[in-house]
Amino acid sequence: MRYVKDIPNDYCKTSLYSFNNKFIIKFEAGMYEQIYKVSELDVSGEEDIEEMLGDTFYLKVVNRFKEMQDDFEMIIDVID
Repeated sequence: MRYVKDIPNDYCKTSLYSFNNKFIIKFEAGMYEQIYKVSELDVSGEEDIEEMLGDTFYLKVVNRFKEMQDDFEMIIDVID
C-alpha cells in the first residue's frame, strides 16, 4: 500500500493511499478508524477523491465514529 497524502479537514485525520488499482481513504479518530475503497477507474485522480469528501460526508463519518464509540462502550460495560 502506497501512502499518497493526508487530506486536510476540520473533522478527523484523513489519509489517502493507493493499492491494487484502488484509492483507499482512511479516516481516524482516537482509537477508531474507517476505511473506504474507490476504484481508480471510477475517478480521474486524487482531486476527485477530495471533491467527494464534502461536509455532508464528513458529518456522516463523524456520526459513525460516535456510533462506534457507543457500541464499544456498551460491550465494555458488559465485561465490568
